[in-house]
Amino acid sequence: MIGKDKRQLKAMASQMSSVVQIGKEGLSNAVIDSARAAITARELIKIHVLNNANLDAKETAEELANMLGAELIQVIGHYGILFKKKNEKSHFEFIDI
Repeated sequence: MIGKDKRQLKAMASQMSSVVQIGKEGLSNAVIDSARAAITARELIKIHVLNNANLDAKETAEELANMLGAELIQVIGHYGILFKKKNEKSHFEFIDI
């Protein structure tokens, strides 16, 4: 993915609220299933590693991205942006992967 595409995704995600929250349990099966459902439906999601999780946000976001087969776009503070383009009927046709 080129820098221009990442910038567009970052701009789009900045207005989004987080759809997956990771707490004390870390990357539990429920969190992974929820993230998988969200990224399948939306393609672009924002995750939030809560303060009480005692996890590194970047490492957690990278691990979740690998589990989902998604690309980690950015991590700022406790928030991460993940993207996984659909094969068909993508809302992000302008992105080349």
